[in-house]
Amino acid sequence: MPMAGIASPQPVLEASALQRTVLDNGLVFHHAEAGAGTPLVFLHGVLGDWRTWAPQWAAFVPHFRCISYSRRYSVPNGNRVASPDHSALAEADDLEALLAHWHAAPAVLVGASYGAYTALALAARRPEQMRALVLVEPPLMRLADTSAEGRAIRSEFDRHIRLPARRAFEAGDDARAVWLLTEGILGGTDLGQQSGAAMGRRLENAESLRRVTLSSDEFPALDMDRLAALDMPVLLLSGERTPPIHDVVFRALAQALPRAESLKVPGAGHGVARDQPAAFNALVLEFLKRHGLWS
Repeated sequence: MPMAGIASPQPVLEASALQRTVLDNGLVFHHAEAGAGTPLVFLHGVLGDWRTWAPQWAAFVPHFRCISYSRRYSVPNGNRVASPDHSALAEADDLEALLAHWHAAPAVLVGASYGAYTALALAARRPEQMRALVLVEPPLMRLADTSAEGRAIRSEFDRHIRLPARRAFEAGDDARAVWLLTEGILGGTDLGQQSGAAMGRRLENAESLRRVTLSSDEFPALDMDRLAALDMPVLLLSGERTPPIHDVVFRALAQALPRAESLKVPGAGHGVARDQPAAFNALVLEFLKRHGLWS
């Protein structure tokens, strides 16, 4: 018990001891875990890994049993299994198996970018596995095709970012591919603010980017009717400074999920939780508290 007048030390994500999980299919996953109560699982995007959620860890651990894991091809997992049609559908299979292994279902899922896509893919199939969803700009690119504006923006993104990155990966130029995708996902303004350490971490996770970029179906369709009918709390978040491709997809998703709450976060780009951590933490904790998930 801490002495009176002395604050307890704040939990630090990167100081956590990683736990290793091996699924029946041989895939290896690493995660950090802390706290007690309702399980809350953080899902990072293709540019990150389990460390992505460091700005959230101290705020959420006092209220939840928090788990931050590296998805299939992110460090330090080391998975190299072939997956030519790799997508959020495969990642959802991983997540479902992991939740069972961790005895963590139903869980609150907090996902960013492709991690949010993964959470939605599982929600479309197994909604009973979750208590609530918090989703930051899941890239359901097919939703861009529902409007003329979206089709034009997606075509521009494909021409200048996705297809050149694909060619760079095919040529073995991982550094160029990662740079292109970072530029396209975060936007030019945010790219100029990236530290060398941040870019180094993305290069560490080049395998995750490669597997999705070279997939035959990197942005699979989800059952939007089932997602629209979800009766759990759903919060959709987007940054006010996010690139056009994410903005147009986010607006289409908010329209497709009319029962969800949706918010634009000032001062944030695509990486809302990183760009504006205090605002993100406050918004999400208030949302989860309002829905009775902690007291």
